[in-house]
Amino acid sequence: MTTMTEASVREFKMPDVGEGLTEAEILKWYVQPGETVTDGQVVCEVETAKAAVELPIPYDGVVRALHFPEGTTVDVGTAIIAVDVSGGAAPAAEQPAPAAEQPPAPRPADEPKAEGSGRQPVLVGYGVATSSTRRRPRKGPEVPVQQASTAIQTELNGHGAAPPAASAVQERPLAKPPVRKLAKDLGVDLTTVVPSGPDGIITREDVHAAVARSQAPQQEAPVAAAPAPAQTAVSYDTTRETRIPVKGVRKATAAAMVGSAFTAPHVTEFVTVDVTRTMKLVEELKQDKEFAGLRVNPLLLIAKALLVAIRRNPDVNASWDEAAQEIVVKHYVNLGIAAATPRGLIVPNIKDAHAKTLPQLAESLGELVSTAREGKTSPAAMQGGTVTITNVGVFGVDTGTPILNPGESAILAVGAIKLQPWVHKGKVKPRQVTTLALSFDHRLVDGELGSKVLADVAAILEQPKRLITWA
Repeated sequence: MTTMTEASVREFKMPDVGEGLTEAEILKWYVQPGETVTDGQVVCEVETAKAAVELPIPYDGVVRALHFPEGTTVDVGTAIIAVDVSGGAAPAAEQPAPAAEQPPAPRPADEPKAEGSGRQPVLVGYGVATSSTRRRPRKGPEVPVQQASTAIQTELNGHGAAPPAASAVQERPLAKPPVRKLAKDLGVDLTTVVPSGPDGIITREDVHAAVARSQAPQQEAPVAAAPAPAQTAVSYDTTRETRIPVKGVRKATAAAMVGSAFTAPHVTEFVTVDVTRTMKLVEELKQDKEFAGLRVNPLLLIAKALLVAIRRNPDVNASWDEAAQEIVVKHYVNLGIAAATPRGLIVPNIKDAHAKTLPQLAESLGELVSTAREGKTSPAAMQGGTVTITNVGVFGVDTGTPILNPGESAILAVGAIKLQPWVHKGKVKPRQVTTLALSFDHRLVDGELGSKVLADVAAILEQPKRLITWA
């Protein structure tokens, strides 16, 4: 997303790299003022509420300025870097002599207004520089050509509203689908909300602020003046306390968990199971040529066991549609795997895991884990999950009561596998034992269904040959 401030300088704005995201933190700059950049070159890495993403620049030129230092959280639609596209000349104080070779001539500053003969290739999330497409005019007063062009450009970028002259004929407030749903759930009329987002977009904070004003109208004026003295009064001993800003993945996780815990009525059931045979099978599969180069571990067979249990009890794989008052049964399984990363907990999922063979599932698990550890998980990889597995056993924990990933029906927690005394064939013997915990949304899953799913997973892990007989 770019804007023109001078004939030769373009301002590159923070794009929306994932649906519903309103801000991102600049983690690292890969360029500095005076350096030459080319179309498609990565200039910085940012962290959104869902993942770390590298941002490419959509044109050639020389970096004029970086508007924010590393570690700054910037709203979507805010200019973050200025690039001189006039031919590579840096500011006079920094680089008086132009480069020997000039990059390809840039598009004129007024080109977006000119008629084009065809569409130009664009980078996703950054809009278009020129277009021959014409939008159907709105009913109402005629808007000047320059303002209409700006309105179309900003709307195509996904961040814009009409300019002030066109705002009088705007019939629908600007807000993204998740914000509209939030307003609907809270009973807020978006036409009464004052937008604070870029280009007049209504944000989640605006909706919550509208709710607060409606609940306590008498206190609105005092509250507006209260923050300044309250902030100055806050003090703490830095040698005894450390305050860490809540942002990025941590902020998104906190909001999601609070929303899930207080929206879906959770029920958690437990079962302790002898997984000795499963552990033996893991060792055998490691020697199988079909799994050469693949990572084989207990999580692989636990994931397959859950997929078989879902096939036997398909109603557990569902979601709750509050707006339509419907239960949506999914005929596919996008299996989420909770992964602890340096930036916080994320839950990428394996698309269509139900259709994968065991080697294919092993390959997908390996890719998912390695990508998460590198911090390269994309927002798309964390959307659309149906059920999740969280392996708390890697931390030596016996079990837990996991909170559902928002929009999902169930989550299976796997505890540590330990050698314990166990009655096997009438005798007490040392066996490898673990405890499983299944949390589920009681609106969707009743006790009988949840118990059947958990019992099936346990039965498969106790007798892994059921992977064949039940599948």
